[in-house]
Amino acid sequence: MTKLESSPKNLLAIETSCDETAAAVLRDGRQLMSNVIASQVPIHRKYGGIVPELASRHHLDAIAWVVEKALIDADMAIPDIDAIAVTQGPGLIGSLIVGFSFAKAMAMARKIPLTGVNHLHAHLSSIFLQECIPSFPYIGLVVSGGHTNLYIVKDFLSTELLGQTRDDAAGEAFDKVAKILGLEYPGGPIISRLSEGGDPMAFSYPRARLPETPLDFSFSGLKTSVLTSVKKMSRQGPLPVRDICASFQEAVVDILVEKTISAAKRYAISEIVVSGGVAANSRLRTKMAEEAGNLGYSIYFPCPELCTDNAAMVSVVGYHQIRAGIVAKEDADVYSKG
Repeated sequence: MTKLESSPKNLLAIETSCDETAAAVLRDGRQLMSNVIASQVPIHRKYGGIVPELASRHHLDAIAWVVEKALIDADMAIPDIDAIAVTQGPGLIGSLIVGFSFAKAMAMARKIPLTGVNHLHAHLSSIFLQECIPSFPYIGLVVSGGHTNLYIVKDFLSTELLGQTRDDAAGEAFDKVAKILGLEYPGGPIISRLSEGGDPMAFSYPRARLPETPLDFSFSGLKTSVLTSVKKMSRQGPLPVRDICASFQEAVVDILVEKTISAAKRYAISEIVVSGGVAANSRLRTKMAEEAGNLGYSIYFPCPELCTDNAAMVSVVGYHQIRAGIVAKEDADVYSKG
């Protein structure tokens, strides 16, 4: 694909890794001109989770008008765009193909550069669209429905993976526990709301610390423990749903905070960024800020609208990749893991 001889002025970014169809326009690498997100939550809610085939079909329906609205909101037209960034992976293959194919066709037709962005690296960089930003290097926690990963973020183009989940991601555990309790999908927001009226010490749910790989995560045992306790209590009368939610949430938050702070100590890095959908959880924000503050560390969270999947975060990484001459080849394809 084409390379620019200078930094992109107006960059269009596209994100379709899962069930949000999103587009954004970034000017001069810092000024977010638009950020449009079309959510599929109402579509998948009745199934209790994301149905990949339905996600792909709805991306096809939405991609053109989402991109058009992003351009309109930015007060621009297609000729004003001089580079495109698009999520290349990881994610659902069918969903990724929709966004990547659209972006590739648009870039080829306009003869402008295209760069493929790693979805997780985009989450790690979403903080740079905020007023207060960290210095490199920083510890980055990506915690979402599909991923729970810890990194050292060395710069916009370089990260080192320190730990990841062995099984369920934190957000996935929230969804599964919500289903166990008969709550709606997605589980994270509703469990967070119900937890506010519950006792986080009511049940002693397990925290997986994994001494052999201390920066890895595991939430399947926690989910199973909740299921076992719910089955037992359901035979005794009404479930104390708020207490279960609060105790479960506290177990998740405890382990996320503990391992993130542990990584900061181990690598002597005093700046921490928490991103991804679960980063919007108020209890996680409060406890992480308290623990980091007690140690004199600086903690950063993107605003809630930049925690969920969005194209704005893709634009940040895309801008720096194109500046560095990293562009997609004509035969580039998407990837499901990475």
